[in-house]
Amino acid sequence: MKIRAAVCSGLHEPWKVEEVEIDPPQAHEVRVQMAYAGMCHSDEHLRSGDISAPPEVLSVFGVDSLFPAIGGHEGAGVVVEVGEGVETVAPGDHVAAAFIPACGRCFWCASGRQHLCDLGMATLAGPMISDGTWRHHLDGKNVNRMTQLGTFSEFMVVNEASLVKIDPNASLKAAALISCGISTGFGSAVDRAKVRPGETVVVVGCGGVGSGAVQGARLAGARQIIAVDLLPFKLEKAKAIGATHTAASMLEAAMLLPDLTEGRMADAVILTPGVLTGDLIAPALGMASKDGRVVTTAIAPFNQEEVSLNLFNFAMFNQALLGTVFGSVSPRVQIPNLLRLYEAGLLEIDALITQEYTLDQVQNGYDDLHAGTNVRGVVAFDV
Repeated sequence: MKIRAAVCSGLHEPWKVEEVEIDPPQAHEVRVQMAYAGMCHSDEHLRSGDISAPPEVLSVFGVDSLFPAIGGHEGAGVVVEVGEGVETVAPGDHVAAAFIPACGRCFWCASGRQHLCDLGMATLAGPMISDGTWRHHLDGKNVNRMTQLGTFSEFMVVNEASLVKIDPNASLKAAALISCGISTGFGSAVDRAKVRPGETVVVVGCGGVGSGAVQGARLAGARQIIAVDLLPFKLEKAKAIGATHTAASMLEAAMLLPDLTEGRMADAVILTPGVLTGDLIAPALGMASKDGRVVTTAIAPFNQEEVSLNLFNFAMFNQALLGTVFGSVSPRVQIPNLLRLYEAGLLEIDALITQEYTLDQVQNGYDDLHAGTNVRGVVAFDV
């Protein structure tokens, strides 16, 4: 079957729509017709090289390059075909994509931590996690897909472990954004930072993930939420969805905190910048209180190994520095949960969508992101 998909052919190359050949789904695989795909910053990390791995790592996945690759790892659509042995979805079901697959059988899934499923090791690149063979081809060559998905395509063939069945009446557009960015930010506040009623929270970076973190902190009962971003229009959006204060820099936020907290500083600091670098850790910990939690949510360059912090203060203040993937919650739990909050009017999604794009406009959407005019763009398919 020939489909159209937005493909990146090499490092720093633009997203370009190509005609891709996809094979029918095999055992435990599903073909999905896409309705919406969210334009998360993480796809640009692929293009920029932030998540590029050295050859010795890529060889584990049976490839020597991440490219060419179909972009997109946020999305929602409708199941149109299933392969042998598929048990969790059927044709006609509405589904959201999950960039972390969940097998349900490994140690991590069995212990209730599906966001750490062992199948996640294969999301960087390579063939189908079902049987180690390929379903997507371009000009006779095999094509990688962003996190085993590739939602920037009219149809995608994926393992059923990478799909979450949702209510057929739920908004597919909302589900697309909840499938990654909003869930990751929300969980960063509620489940990883474990924000409690009355606490003070700082969210650094107010894009799609940061918007989820702000709303998670609000629904967890935070008394004060300081949103930090360089762009005034993103700060305005943050205030509209729950931020009580805004700051244009971490330094400015740090200057606000003593008066707001009687000198105690923030209970939780959540880092959701476009790119996470080691020099952000020290000022984040500097904003945190004794026993404060700093959650690092954004993507860091693959080879980022140096972190700046005052180790004495870190230990003596009993602080915690925490990583997170998918907000530290199972996609099969979080996606339906947040869809219900959205439907109840408690979680804002629609106002975060700055613009909708066609598949042919994916590169335009990321140009707008880098120009600072998008909180979140969405690719709308003609379904």
